[in-house]
Amino acid sequence: MPKPITPQKTDDEKVSEYMQLLEHPLKAEINALRAIIMAAHPALRERIKWNAPSYYAGVDLVTFNLRMTSKVHLVFHHAAIDNISSALLEGDYKDRRMMYFENMTEVETHRAELQRILVELVTAAAA
Repeated sequence: MPKPITPQKTDDEKVSEYMQLLEHPLKAEINALRAIIMAAHPALRERIKWNAPSYYAGVDLVTFNLRMTSKVHLVFHHAAIDNISSALLEGDYKDRRMMYFENMTEVETHRAELQRILVELVTAAAA
């Protein structure tokens, strides 16, 4: 008798499962940042990529790097990020920038700037 076909998990299910299993001292900050990112632009979608929550709008834009436990690290990895100016964006790489958050105060303080960056990035990436 053939094995029953198991339906593939949706991206939402994969992210939910990932977050349930995640053990990280800044998990509350990670969840707050996930909500801020998703609220920034209606085209943004969330999935797991590189073993972390990742965001795309037709093309990949930003992914959490959760190896560090003292900070939450976001990697903006679309080349258009190079044309967006913000004091929060760190690094002088050809096609990516980094952003770090140490606590919930920083997450809340930089909410509007993070969303502005994401709107610019989604718009530039779609052009």
